[in-house]
Amino acid sequence: MKKTNTILLAIICLLLTNCKNENDKYPIDKRYWDAMDYANVIQELKYGIDQDENLPSLDDPENRIVYEKLIDQQNFKVVLDDNELGLKHRSKVATDFFMRWRDMNTIYRTTDRKDNYIYDRELVKVYHFGLALQLRYFKLGNDVIIESSDDPNSDRAKNVIDSNIEALIGNYNNYLDEINEEKAFSDEGERLLSSGIDEYFTELLELYPEANYRGMLRKIKLLKKKSNSEIIKSSLEKIAKLIESRNEEENQI
Repeated sequence: MKKTNTILLAIICLLLTNCKNENDKYPIDKRYWDAMDYANVIQELKYGIDQDENLPSLDDPENRIVYEKLIDQQNFKVVLDDNELGLKHRSKVATDFFMRWRDMNTIYRTTDRKDNYIYDRELVKVYHFGLALQLRYFKLGNDVIIESSDDPNSDRAKNVIDSNIEALIGNYNNYLDEINEEKAFSDEGERLLSSGIDEYFTELLELYPEANYRGMLRKIKLLKKKSNSEIIKSSLEKIAKLIESRNEEENQI
């Protein structure tokens, strides 16, 4: 009897250990993941999964919840959009999330022998996470500069702010670069790529209507000629017209 109890205790301990290890890898019971949670999960996704194992994805019934948690924008919005919190604190949190997203953006880029993305939908949604995050990351950084500067209207402060906005626009152009890999996407992947242009590029233009989008406009027109996807071309055309309308308004002032 004593031996049986010992065996049962060992089994229970083993099960508890396994549960703990799973929870350590993916804290799915935690309401919001912070930057440290992302660092740990990204580490696991990049180095803790064997080559013959699948990454958590939309098609994975068992681990889909892990992927959905990974791209949940509420994880950063709950802090970055809370005006009751300090500006510098939110800017620091935004920086931490931005660094994690840069690592996260490489995870789902695996291609098959036909050069098609294996996780195209997951890749695009990870990028959407980053586009939404960057709108807040760069704005909070610029707001800190304005708050901390003796003269927010000085040439020095304006140059730093303009440089940050230029970097943001450049990062958004990186998203457009994915159109060059259009053949690697499924129809659903193309639809998601298009929806990202519709949503996040419109938000960018609304947030910084007077920024310099000439480079982006040139890129959009070239990609529109190159793309074979009608849905992507339609989204590019909408943003091009929006930029051109802003330019016309600026010239009339």
